[in-house]
Amino acid sequence: MPAHCAFEYAVIRVVPRVEREEFVNAGVVLFCAELDFLAARIELDERRLRALSPEIELTFVREHLQAMVSVCAGGAAAGPIGQLPASERFRWLVAPRSTILQTSAAHGGLCENPEALLEWLLERQVRAPDAISMRQKSPAL
Repeated sequence: MPAHCAFEYAVIRVVPRVEREEFVNAGVVLFCAELDFLAARIELDERRLRALSPEIELTFVREHLQAMVSVCAGGAAAGPIGQLPASERFRWLVAPRSTILQTSAAHGGLCENPEALLEWLLERQVRAPDAISMRQKSPAL
């Protein structure tokens, strides 16, 4: 059995009108230093977002969410931030902001498989509750 490794994650939120503090969870970013894992998964429910903000520019939101995925992947395509070590890219992504894209506070724990955990978090934190199968068990935490 693989060893448990420490991880941190944050939920990515779209906050169309910052002054109202309403948001739609749009993705999850997960970092596991021991396994050199940093990734974000995005699933924007545009219908829910439009319910909060009918006038929102979805193209703008999609591009900026994709930029977060690119920063996780790193490299020159992600700009100067993409050149930083994974730990610094994660800290940059989860730093508090008052913009249209924000993250929750970072949460942590132990896992064996960060990829499976990321999918499980996406299921639990982002997808609409009626789409969740309550029989699904969490990955080894």
